[in-house]
Amino acid sequence: MSWLDKILPPKIKREDNGRSAIPEGLWSKCAACGTTLYTTELANNHHVCPKCNHHHAINARERLAMLFDENDSEEIAAHIKPIDILKFKDSKKYPDRLSAARKSTGEEDALVVAEGKICGVPAVVAVFEFRFIGGSMGSVVGERFVQGVRRAVEKNCAFICVAASGGARMQEGLNSLMQMAKTSAALHLLSERKLPFVSVLTDPTMGGVSASFAFLGDAVLAEPNALIGFAGPRVIEQTVRETLPEGFQRAEFLLKKGAIDQIVDRRELKNRLAQLLCLLQNLPQPQPSNACCKDDAPSEPPLTEADI
Repeated sequence: MSWLDKILPPKIKREDNGRSAIPEGLWSKCAACGTTLYTTELANNHHVCPKCNHHHAINARERLAMLFDENDSEEIAAHIKPIDILKFKDSKKYPDRLSAARKSTGEEDALVVAEGKICGVPAVVAVFEFRFIGGSMGSVVGERFVQGVRRAVEKNCAFICVAASGGARMQEGLNSLMQMAKTSAALHLLSERKLPFVSVLTDPTMGGVSASFAFLGDAVLAEPNALIGFAGPRVIEQTVRETLPEGFQRAEFLLKKGAIDQIVDRRELKNRLAQLLCLLQNLPQPQPSNACCKDDAPSEPPLTEADI
């Protein structure tokens, strides 16, 4: 074995002519700093760049696996599927858009809801799949959200929503706008039972989602540098004819203005949520999960009542 064979990653093999054959997808480039990263290393770090701390997008299934304890979750309302009640057509027919989204994501719609335990603390978690038509909220998203809330009430546990959405789904017209009221009203079921609702805002959380349930949490958390707002900054600048301040609509800007409660690194999110749920429900603080804490993740102090 030559010295070159020893330093190449195991999946890289040299061809007979001496040139290295690199499998597709072995390397990834950070969207923020441009650093070339080993894809496996990036995945093991929860898709957070170890160089600049940029939080790359992850899909709903990865998010659920990251939050729930291993082999301890059950999906809710997966049987609910969208229909084309308006026979909507723009540049494509709505059913064609749905088929393409299903094929690219493997999901039936833009919200996946499951129940399980986070560091041993029971919870129902709803996670948006942004790759499914921009995480847009239609009738299926609204109904799955409500069924998740009802399951949390039934199990007497907390409800968490991880948002990543462009807003209401235009292909469903007024039906999609009605989901803003439907989801917001459902949260009253939790408050009646004094069960916590924690909202986690990721990049991006915009439109009808941000204008409805996203800011109604007992605690509102966000990932670093997440874009959060209603209309986009470019639209606002064109409307008010003014230059917006640097960092406008980013998580850090919203934290400074008091719109959100805390910014949490993705690698610490599982432990932070478990601590928060225990604090809100007057439960003993959980044991931290080493599985979600990387050595280079920022250290977070334990939560106290002053934090909420």
